[in-house]
Amino acid sequence: MKTLKTASVGTACKVVKLHGAGAVKRRIMDMGITKGVNIHVRKIAPLGDPIEVTVRGYELSLRKADAEMIEVE
Repeated sequence: MKTLKTASVGTACKVVKLHGAGAVKRRIMDMGITKGVNIHVRKIAPLGDPIEVTVRGYELSLRKADAEMIEVE
């Protein structure tokens, strides 16, 4: 299982599944990250947290913990 946390800078990936439950999963979906959407990894901070991505035409910063819940291909 490949997650958004393991994706490298400059890659484009597609969301396969969102893991997690409750409010955390709902917050990720409210940010526009849903099954089937394309994500482009723009930057990763030196210590790996946060990860900056482009999704649905806007930039978004995600914590490593949140990125680990997003399964991509």
